[in-house]
Amino acid sequence: MALPVSVVVVSRHRPEALSRCLTGLSQLDYPDVELVVVACPAGLAALAARADAPQVKAIPFDEANISTARNLGVAAAAGAVIAFIDDDAVPEPMWLRHLTAPFEDEEVAAAGGFVLGRNGISFQWRARTVDRAGQAAPLAVDDSHATVLPPVPDRAIRTEGTNMAVRRAVLAEMGGFDPAFRFFHDEADLNMRLAAAGHATAIVPLAQVHHGFAASARRARDRSPRDLTEIAASQQVFLRKHCPPEARAAAWDTFRAEQHLRLLRWMQRGPLDPLDLRRLMAGFQRGRRAGEDRPLHTLPPIHAPNEGFRPFPTRPDAPRRLFAGRPWQAPRLRAEAEKAVRRGEIVTLILLSPSALYHRVRFAGEGYWEQTGGLFGRSQRQAPIFQPWRFTCRIDAEARRFAAPRGQFSVTYRR
Repeated sequence: MALPVSVVVVSRHRPEALSRCLTGLSQLDYPDVELVVVACPAGLAALAARADAPQVKAIPFDEANISTARNLGVAAAAGAVIAFIDDDAVPEPMWLRHLTAPFEDEEVAAAGGFVLGRNGISFQWRARTVDRAGQAAPLAVDDSHATVLPPVPDRAIRTEGTNMAVRRAVLAEMGGFDPAFRFFHDEADLNMRLAAAGHATAIVPLAQVHHGFAASARRARDRSPRDLTEIAASQQVFLRKHCPPEARAAAWDTFRAEQHLRLLRWMQRGPLDPLDLRRLMAGFQRGRRAGEDRPLHTLPPIHAPNEGFRPFPTRPDAPRRLFAGRPWQAPRLRAEAEKAVRRGEIVTLILLSPSALYHRVRFAGEGYWEQTGGLFGRSQRQAPIFQPWRFTCRIDAEARRFAAPRGQFSVTYRR
């Protein structure tokens, strides 16, 4: 039997991204979902425009503190498990089925999935650990199934804030996320506290979300940084909480060097100039001072929700439809895809040109997945640059590639 799951989405000043995220959540193949949206006025207006708005718990909040916002969502959530996703992300339909499966083991308190990047195929984040200096390191796991990992000394299993879940009882007792982390390290701090309490964490490779890196006050649409103040503040808070005093200076120097190198690389690419670097590093230093002065408190437990579980309409066991054709057939195929979405199906559209173009995947605002590229081009980036394919064989191969996170599809060809 599926565990009741509350999905918490925090959104601030990104109503278009939120709308797209909510459309993706409405297509989850999971039967027992509650949706909690913590958002600014623009986000709440975008939510109110949706037909499913009455089935969503909406909480107004317009401050730049993601930890406080998430805690408001936790307080309202009535599910046994609380999942988190960013407003600029979209889950694959099978996301919650995979992400919640490890919670059948009572020792598992948290779970994290894999995150796909801007091309919709390559992974942005896979399995990682985090140490007492806030440094993340890759972790080798089997990509085909979940791995339950007990805590180890001086490190924690890292879960990404845009693709993670925690038992409500555990999270509430721990006080949720620490508001001292307004942005950055909020989930890493929680991971360290979970490890210190002896809780196991599962890494679930097939629980996948697409993360678009939408623009914000801290980064531009091209992902170049706009402000490093809160990143530095959170790093300093993290070191104060988790790093031994004798190791903090070296840890800070390493972090500062990494950030400076990152800015230099952005200068080489073009989005930043020397004045930007000076401004950003000045903000970085201000952030360090702010993090040093920020008070640290014992987090009080989060109370039980005032309202019971409010079911959100999803698409458990919905039929899958895959449309496939050529780019010049796109208008007709997109119209067919939209009709299938309105019928309640989960839809993928693949458009292949007679070329070796790399493939990309996006979730269209109309509610279907669209993959584009060349018939002979590669989707997975480790594949050969050119491969001879017949059209139907290539479509079948791509359908097999995304079957685990998206489901099995019946195919309609338009060649």
